[in-house]
Amino acid sequence: MDVVVWSRIQFAVTAAYHWLFVPLTLGLALVMAIMETLYVVKKDEFWKKTAQFWIKLFAINFAVGIATGIILEFEFGTNWSNYSWFVGDMFGAPLAIEGILAFFMEATFFAVMFFGWDKVSKKFHLASTWLTGIGATISAYWILVANGWMQNPVGTTFNPDTVRSEMASAAAFWEVVTNPVAVSKFCHSVTSGWVTGGIFVVGVSAWYLLKGRQKTFAVRSMLIGGIVGLVGSALVMLSGDSSGVHAAEFQPMKLAAAEGLEDGGKGVAFTIVPGVKVPHVLSFLATHDWNGYVPGINDILNGYTDNKGNVVPSVADKMQMGRKAIDALAQYRELRLTNPEAAAEARAVLEENVQYMGYGHLEKVEDVIPPVGIVFWAFRFMIGLGMLVALVLLLATWFSWKEKIEPKRWLLWAAIVCIPLTYIAGQCGWIVAEVGRQPWTIQGLLPVNVAISSLSAGAVKTTFFIFLAVFALFLAIEIRILIGAIRKGPEVEPEKL
Repeated sequence: MDVVVWSRIQFAVTAAYHWLFVPLTLGLALVMAIMETLYVVKKDEFWKKTAQFWIKLFAINFAVGIATGIILEFEFGTNWSNYSWFVGDMFGAPLAIEGILAFFMEATFFAVMFFGWDKVSKKFHLASTWLTGIGATISAYWILVANGWMQNPVGTTFNPDTVRSEMASAAAFWEVVTNPVAVSKFCHSVTSGWVTGGIFVVGVSAWYLLKGRQKTFAVRSMLIGGIVGLVGSALVMLSGDSSGVHAAEFQPMKLAAAEGLEDGGKGVAFTIVPGVKVPHVLSFLATHDWNGYVPGINDILNGYTDNKGNVVPSVADKMQMGRKAIDALAQYRELRLTNPEAAAEARAVLEENVQYMGYGHLEKVEDVIPPVGIVFWAFRFMIGLGMLVALVLLLATWFSWKEKIEPKRWLLWAAIVCIPLTYIAGQCGWIVAEVGRQPWTIQGLLPVNVAISSLSAGAVKTTFFIFLAVFALFLAIEIRILIGAIRKGPEVEPEKL
């Protein structure tokens, strides 16, 4: 278990660190593309210099993000080799497509965008800027297809001959690609990136206004960043709604943990903070029915009947069926070459219970309960900070549009403070998504204690602290370079300041 814990910590730190760069990449890509579009349409050099400034910051962030993403993918093989074996045929496909198609596209057009000023036509350069952002967005989609499958494993079947979860047909591939959990996670993640990019632009522009520098540049940048952030905030709410519905359907324990809901029922209230509840709201968010049934932790442990009338077995029953599947798998593999008839009987038992095979590896019923306190408060910080950032974006957009933002020093400071708060909200969202589905690497199929590699705890600890030191160094370097570029400012003609 020490190896499991340290491997989880290492992967969590790597993923959290990588996510510091992804949302800003997605958000700044849209902002700088809009600015360059204004340059091409209006033929105004001001917008060219403005776009070049934000592209420079994008490039700094993009470079460090690549390194962390590569490390993250390698950890699947080094720390989670049993997982990689079990899902290799399925999990490798979207990651390969992401690397071959999306990342190559993103990297190629990034080179044109960054180095191609005055070397290619304006329209081709503009297309490269847009395609860089589109490539980053497509890249995010394929990664989230893989992650969404871990949350809701559709389109694959377990092959007892290879002991792997495999896609058997093209139709199964498209079922994986269009997995509703993956689609909602993609929309939620990308639009949250727009919020991050928007508030980053607004906050940096606010700093210029507080310093009395580049005022025209700052106000116009703030307006575009604010609009992008506001659109992102609205879409985050919509995609968050679908994520809640999918959690209720496919991961009810995650939803129960996020609400700290011990006993469910119909017309369940939403808890704002302990002791403050809004009647019926959780039922509506989970089922789009004010009186819809939402199971609590105890209901899931003991078994319940869902809104569609399906009887969901208790965890103890799932564990029993899971152990039947594990035993049947062992019998099948032992007898398949020597006693085909007995092997066929064992395979029939396996196929009857295979959907609960992961439960057979659990030691006790309570293992299916994630850390409720962490998930509960992360969910509330995500929502609360997201609403605060949306309010600041709304005010900043309004006053910059009216060109009355400069005297509002309290709002300028609030915009700067909201930059780290947005990152905290994003990290909390991933805590809800990933900690909330524990103990599973693959929902219902593979718990973390089975997915691990055969490593010593000492080896994982050593690499963890090495990675932590390298990550801290990279982050410090990136922040220093970003601050240096921001202090230098955009190369805008004095009369345009």
